[in-house]
Amino acid sequence: MILVDWQIENRIERGFIKIDPFDPKLIQPNSIDIRLGDHFVWYEESDDVIDPYEQDSIVSHVDEKHAEYIDIPPGMFLLAETHECITLPDDIVATIEGKSSIARLGIALHQTGGWIDAGFCGTITLEISNANRRPVRLYAGMPIGQLVFYTTERAEKPYGSKGDAKYLNQRQATLSRYHKNIK
Repeated sequence: MILVDWQIENRIERGFIKIDPFDPKLIQPNSIDIRLGDHFVWYEESDDVIDPYEQDSIVSHVDEKHAEYIDIPPGMFLLAETHECITLPDDIVATIEGKSSIARLGIALHQTGGWIDAGFCGTITLEISNANRRPVRLYAGMPIGQLVFYTTERAEKPYGSKGDAKYLNQRQATLSRYHKNIK
């Protein structure tokens, strides 16, 4: 079941869902808006292959900055963080969806990483790309997406207790940690 506005607010007020900082004005009928953080990470142009199993290739030719805004050129891919840190209990999952008004500028908020498991805690790393023919400016603090919450049965092994939670308690835009998987 998707949580609606009063259920979202109730679960936040009772501490089942934690959102820090929390602004009740961001609650929508079936979601809560989340804002863009100020940390951005991107790959510089290079012919070097990124091998998901090789950490050195993942972290090479990377640039980052903290900024009040970022201009995203056409075709660029970058990672960004959410302003909010979220914590989910073992019986609520979330998806992150882009805001329609931002999508209409050509901005995709996530490639495929839009699922947030029960038991997750941290900021959410956004996988942003610009499909527009013009650069698009995004500002830290602007509503950039929305979280939709679903109730589920209690997970036997929530994300935080499963032992291989590579992104638990992440802060800032976080590069892939795929290299920690067994090949």
